[in-house]
Amino acid sequence: MLCFSYGSNMSQRRLQARVPSARFVAVAELPEHRMVFHKRSRADGSAKCDAEYTGQSGDRVIGIVWDIAASEKGDLDRVEGLGYGYAEKMVEVITGQGERLNTQIYVATDIDPTLTPYRWYWEHVRIGARENRFPAEYTAWIESVSVAEDPEAERHQQELSIYTRSELFPE
Repeated sequence: MLCFSYGSNMSQRRLQARVPSARFVAVAELPEHRMVFHKRSRADGSAKCDAEYTGQSGDRVIGIVWDIAASEKGDLDRVEGLGYGYAEKMVEVITGQGERLNTQIYVATDIDPTLTPYRWYWEHVRIGARENRFPAEYTAWIESVSVAEDPEAERHQQELSIYTRSELFPE
């Protein structure tokens, strides 16, 4: 099944640690939406990403289309919190080659615009954008997002242990 990731699951290592069958299909855009860090995490209270519908033709969310095994869909639903802060819907995304693909996405249902993402979560998003060579202005926007330090340092270290030092501290 095709799934469109626009937040921390854009990082291949992050997603494959959760869903080993995940295979890259394409970088794609979801028109008339914008990425916002305003979904409240029930696990840690920080902000996670949402693809918010705007209806504005100039808005877009850039993300990754993955093909995942149907047998692992339940695993992804659990780690994403389907029914507990995220709902799912089908959307049409457009690849860089102009191909239109029908994909599943998770959209936030528990929103708080005052929240800030933890640095480790933001790093997953930033690294996913860089490794997939997103447009410079989109990556720069992600890199400009204000972050907070997770008070649980062990969680921070565990989350980022899948990356090399050069990915975390690019020149």
